[in-house]
Amino acid sequence: MRLRIVTINVQNNEGDPGRPGLLNAELRRLAPDVVALQEVVDDEHLGTLLEGTGLHGTHQSAAMAYAPPFADRYGGNAVATRWPHHVAEVLDPRVAGAKDVPWCTVAVKVPVPGEGDVLFISATASWRLDAEAVREQQAVALSDLDARHRTDLPTIIAGDFNAEPDAASIRYLTGRQSISGRSVHYHDAWAVAGDGPGHTWSDENANAAALFDQIVRQPGHRRRLDYVFIGSWHAHPKARCEIRSANLAFDQPTDGVWPSDHYGVVVDVEIGKDR
Repeated sequence: MRLRIVTINVQNNEGDPGRPGLLNAELRRLAPDVVALQEVVDDEHLGTLLEGTGLHGTHQSAAMAYAPPFADRYGGNAVATRWPHHVAEVLDPRVAGAKDVPWCTVAVKVPVPGEGDVLFISATASWRLDAEAVREQQAVALSDLDARHRTDLPTIIAGDFNAEPDAASIRYLTGRQSISGRSVHYHDAWAVAGDGPGHTWSDENANAAALFDQIVRQPGHRRRLDYVFIGSWHAHPKARCEIRSANLAFDQPTDGVWPSDHYGVVVDVEIGKDR
């Protein structure tokens, strides 16, 4: 079955008040089946983003008994799916050195018609430039979360990982290095089917440029931070999820307004059990 996956960091509710409408319009145009959203402020914000899409949404706050620090300002993670899903787990990623991360990992099981449930995870890692040691811990915790809930169909993980492809956390997830004697393997959809560098955080985006001036302070900054990962044969020997295309989305301004400070990623796959 053909499945369309989208991930987008929506930059909470900062900036131009027209941004939610631009994000919503692009979601309606893309018509995805599963969406990972980061920095969504609350259920009301999520409702605005999903209006008219026909998607079923869950914000992390709806599945948690508490609100992490700074969530009221910087939001949390959410998922949206074509078919009604149920929450498998919400994981708080705060560890030593990352107490200011309000974005919790949301894992849901989505019934794919004719194929069964697929585990879909919306994730965000620690944002600080010097926090790769923390991101390593978060990547291991993410793979453990998958192991607790995975189904026969390959797991789909999407989100803003705040790390470039050569970072240890991403190398761990793509099977290119171990962490603390642990190793896993997921396919990086952009590496399989993307064209070009796939930068999703760029100084060409006016919304991002102001933050670069604050925390990066170097010219010409652009990085690939947003990913779609697909579980591999090693964990899912009875099914497959073939990546057919990977493209950027939300990467153009409308009347001078950018939808977010990140670009999104849209991935098309063929998913199903082996016959």
